[in-house]
Amino acid sequence: MHMRPSRVLAKLRAGEVASCFKLNSSCARLAELVGVFGFDCIWSDLEHTANDWDIVEKQIWAAKTQNTDVLVRVTRGAYSDYIRPLELDAAGIMVPHIRSVEDAREVVRMTRFHPLGRRPLDGGNADGIYCNVDLADYIRESNEQRFVAVQIEDPEPLADLDAIASLEGIDILFFGPADFSHGLGVPGDFDHPRVLEARRRVAQAAREHGKFAGTVANLDNVEELVELGYTFLNIGADVLGLNSYCQNLIREFQKRVSGAALSNLLL
Repeated sequence: MHMRPSRVLAKLRAGEVASCFKLNSSCARLAELVGVFGFDCIWSDLEHTANDWDIVEKQIWAAKTQNTDVLVRVTRGAYSDYIRPLELDAAGIMVPHIRSVEDAREVVRMTRFHPLGRRPLDGGNADGIYCNVDLADYIRESNEQRFVAVQIEDPEPLADLDAIASLEGIDILFFGPADFSHGLGVPGDFDHPRVLEARRRVAQAAREHGKFAGTVANLDNVEELVELGYTFLNIGADVLGLNSYCQNLIREFQKRVSGAALSNLLL
């Protein structure tokens, strides 16, 4: 037996653009539904939500019914916080707020097997099909078919950007414009010259060192981002979709109800 291959890595390695959708909700059914529509990846978040490992596991189960990868943004913690989603069979993890090359090197050490790192061995979980993947294959395929993304979302790591991008074992440099703008003292100003320059530099460093660049996108800037070299793009979120749907629905409802009430008064 062999590990399940990553859909995201297959697309990125083929020179294609991979799509991702962020879930703040704990609902596994939403993970399945997103996959039904053809997204390549679901972003399950542990940094900014109250979700726990049971929720993450169920989202992974649901996404796998549609052959959709799950990327888990982990909390900053011990090695077990990083490898647990991989053992639950997430296709990748994303580590927030990388501050230096030493920080990134430690991520590789904790999340990659020999010869890249010193990730502790098990193999008895979903990723290793419960001890049914040969150990040598498990080690090799874990390094080849699971991706590690590090977030460049602060000004501090820019000094080490090329060194971070050159590390074997890191697949994606993910630029976070919100926290980066916050770190500059201009929160929410995504068009600030220093934010745009950092965005450009992240894509350039990824390209020059054979890595992939990722970031958050929308339909207005997706073409610009692809032209810059970004090929892993999160293009939606459950909370944004619900906001839009509910706002439009209640606005139209109130307008029609008011119109009907006025018509009755005129009778």
